[in-house]
Amino acid sequence: MEYGPTSSSAANAQAWLDSTCRTLGLFIDGKFLLPADRQTRTLTGAKGDSVCTVVCAVEEDISKGVSSSASGFRAWSGLSCHQRGKASCSTPATLVRLAQYYSSWAQLRDTLLPHWSPLGVVEVVVSDDCPLYSLMLKVLPALAMGNSVIVVPGLSTAPSALLLAQIFTEAGLPAGALNVLTGSTLFVGAAVACNASVSSVSYSGNKQDGVALCQATAGAGVAVSVSAAVGAVCPFIVFESADLDSAVDGAIEAAFRKRKEVQWMLYVQESVLDGVLARLRLRVASLPCVALPSEADRSLVEAALIQACGPPATGLQYPPTVLCGVAPASPCVASPPPGPLLPLMTFRSNTEGVTLGNHSPHGHAASVWTEDLTLALEAAKSGHKDSGTCTDGGQEGLYQFLQPSCSSPSLPRSAPTPLDYDKFGSTVSSTLVPTASAPKLYQQFVGGKSCKSESGCSVAVRAPDGAGVLAYCPDGGRKDVRNAVEAASKVQPGWMKKGPSARAQSLYSLAKGLEAKRKELATSISTQTGLSLDEADQEVELSVGRLTDWAARCAQTQGGAPAVPQAGSALSLPQALGVVGVVLPDNQPLLSLVTLLGAAVAMGNAVVMVPSQRYPIPALTFIQVLQASDLPAGLVNIISGARDQLTVALANHNVIKAIWYWGSPEGCQYLQHTCTGPFKTLWLHSQAHGDQGTRWALAPGAALLEETWHNATQWMSIWIPTA
Repeated sequence: MEYGPTSSSAANAQAWLDSTCRTLGLFIDGKFLLPADRQTRTLTGAKGDSVCTVVCAVEEDISKGVSSSASGFRAWSGLSCHQRGKASCSTPATLVRLAQYYSSWAQLRDTLLPHWSPLGVVEVVVSDDCPLYSLMLKVLPALAMGNSVIVVPGLSTAPSALLLAQIFTEAGLPAGALNVLTGSTLFVGAAVACNASVSSVSYSGNKQDGVALCQATAGAGVAVSVSAAVGAVCPFIVFESADLDSAVDGAIEAAFRKRKEVQWMLYVQESVLDGVLARLRLRVASLPCVALPSEADRSLVEAALIQACGPPATGLQYPPTVLCGVAPASPCVASPPPGPLLPLMTFRSNTEGVTLGNHSPHGHAASVWTEDLTLALEAAKSGHKDSGTCTDGGQEGLYQFLQPSCSSPSLPRSAPTPLDYDKFGSTVSSTLVPTASAPKLYQQFVGGKSCKSESGCSVAVRAPDGAGVLAYCPDGGRKDVRNAVEAASKVQPGWMKKGPSARAQSLYSLAKGLEAKRKELATSISTQTGLSLDEADQEVELSVGRLTDWAARCAQTQGGAPAVPQAGSALSLPQALGVVGVVLPDNQPLLSLVTLLGAAVAMGNAVVMVPSQRYPIPALTFIQVLQASDLPAGLVNIISGARDQLTVALANHNVIKAIWYWGSPEGCQYLQHTCTGPFKTLWLHSQAHGDQGTRWALAPGAALLEETWHNATQWMSIWIPTA
């Protein structure tokens, strides 16, 4: 069985490069610019020959590009959906299927997504080793939703990005709707992101550059979504129930024939190992040698070959090689080297195979081969892990380029504040050990039990006018967060496995418990915030309604079966994030709490919540409702204390998958800089910028609930191929 000839040819690409004298400039405002006195970078081919040179943008070029994109956004977003869809459909044949898909979304955006609007100017950054397809998974949906786009490509994708920008413009894209700024990815990417006209940044590539970009833009007031796809370690699992010929063909295609965006690990069940190895030997023997991506990768490949099978091959090319018999602790298993290498490990039982596959810290992709559909679906269920903070592709991938129509930016645009990240949150608050004659002493809620803080200390809660002490609340810290996360991580998998109907019933029950404690909660809100009892009672009423809203949505929202361009079926399934840390706002302390708690819990998450440092009493009073509910112990945890100190504890806990934060600009900057190892999904709001608290009381179905729901969810796509 052989692969037929392909229709791809480099002739047209070479002719285009020759027309530019192989010196590529910037693409700004619908035309190529080749500024004088600019540094250049040289792109080399697989044989070491020079392909072309690329100009490096400087501050002046970046300013022109952003200004052009701002004008381009006004022109592009002002077109009708039909006009945008028509322009989006004009791409080279290799991308026509992807372009047609997103042109359809451009046509139907206002019909199917009526409560959402484009962000404005979106920057798309890709690393030097990122393929063109990953770049287009960002650019096409961003354009389809009505944004203008500034592309900062890696060196390898710069020629393709510049050519595509030219093709799009010739197809009718307004000047400035798509600009391309080449050069050092990190320098240009960070400089563009810090421009106040840029609304969002989306990155795709290796994790190291993604971390550097997040840290360089921390505090600039711009959200950065990351797809750390390049270099991710992904499992290729072959069970004994698989069609071995198809499975081996799939492994060869993924590991040796395609450009390796990810590193594959082959796991084979012991009972079929001999059959798989025989088929691999037959197919690998006929494959051509492959050039390494760079000279720097040679030592890594040679070390892996020596460890697994003896002396490596010599010369500039390496033959495709399967590394058999490697140990689980081997470096080539923990971090497979680049090049045409495929490490192979064996497993005995189905459970062991799934466990080995999930051992990777990444969750970008997996390939599972079996003719047992139940086993395939069970093996496919895994989280995103450390593969980024956003979803690419499908309808779910559109939301990173949209915002609720009635919302305004949650972060102020400003220059990053000089901040000592090691000392942030280390200021010791004024604590004390209450005496018997002290005002009421509240407790926090960890693992389903009311308790004091681990330190045994408390902080005073002041009256609205600051004249007296209303009560004392626990001064929680790192150990309290540790205990809460431990309890939440134990209960969350079981809660996620419960059906949506069961979770909805628990939320309906929680709403009834809230209604039963209506008087106490209204009194706590009035006492803490200074509102009248009528206004406080109205907030409780809205909170009861909000919980029932989430219960209803929990029971009704499901995944789908999107159409696929190839034979087979596909599933798109909503998944819980895991353990979510929530730092609550000052405004409407009870309504904001149940809005965020309800969304997270309805989707199957567990939460560790930090009440408003200024108004903690309503949240601590709400503990009575939680104690009387049927929610599993540890699913909801409430820890009071100093906001900055608890934010640091949440940010540095590896089990927490996402943080929703309302607080200071410095806290937002700290989270953007710190939550990169592993990546945490961030939803940040600066209270100094204005909490816009009245939006918590918006009617059900408003964009606020849609936005909250999408922040509580991650999506999994499963493709089930057929013959």
